[in-house]
Amino acid sequence: MASHLANIFGTEQDRVNCSFYYKIGACRHGDRCSRKHIKPSFSQTILLPNVYHNPSNDPICQQTPQELQSGFDAVYEDLYCELSKFGHLLELHVCDNVGDHLIGNVYARYEWETEAQAAVDNLNDRWYAGRPLYAELSPVTDFREACCRQNENGECNRGGFCNFMHLRLASKELVRSLRHGQRVERRLNPVKTEVAGGWEPPKRNRSASPPRRGRNDGEDRWTRKQS
Repeated sequence: MASHLANIFGTEQDRVNCSFYYKIGACRHGDRCSRKHIKPSFSQTILLPNVYHNPSNDPICQQTPQELQSGFDAVYEDLYCELSKFGHLLELHVCDNVGDHLIGNVYARYEWETEAQAAVDNLNDRWYAGRPLYAELSPVTDFREACCRQNENGECNRGGFCNFMHLRLASKELVRSLRHGQRVERRLNPVKTEVAGGWEPPKRNRSASPPRRGRNDGEDRWTRKQS
């Protein structure tokens, strides 16, 4: 019996725990859901809800597709550079859904749970673009399962209201550049792993992160909450 419960935990067959919360890190029913949303006490993945507001969702938006992409690339670069300061950033995803539980959600997956916890602890004292950040550990481990496959094939008929993730993608050139910058930084400041005592994030220079390309306004978006 115990093995059966372990096998169905967080799946659609689980009648106690919400499968959507464990697969996507969010549920459209929120606190009203009839199934449990048990937040993880440790995870490699963090969630920053409601961070990115796509200007194209504004009925009066007059930006061209090129301007919209350039604006999103700037946001993605800001997020990547800041989040990579807490550790080895494996994945960074931004939702383009418009449903209340997914709109503007940012997910970041780190190599180590301690890195994710350090990011949560720091970001909950921060503002970005004039809005307070609320960071939490997320149960999401496999973004292939969390993303809408129909949307990836251009076939989703629910659009932004889909309950699976519709990702807003940064320019491939930018993503390659940021990942390269992180690899270079890690070679210059390698982490140390203690086999017996476990791993702890190193004391890092806060400026040691992939450089923002020709932009000086990045830090202006990031402010610390007043105590």
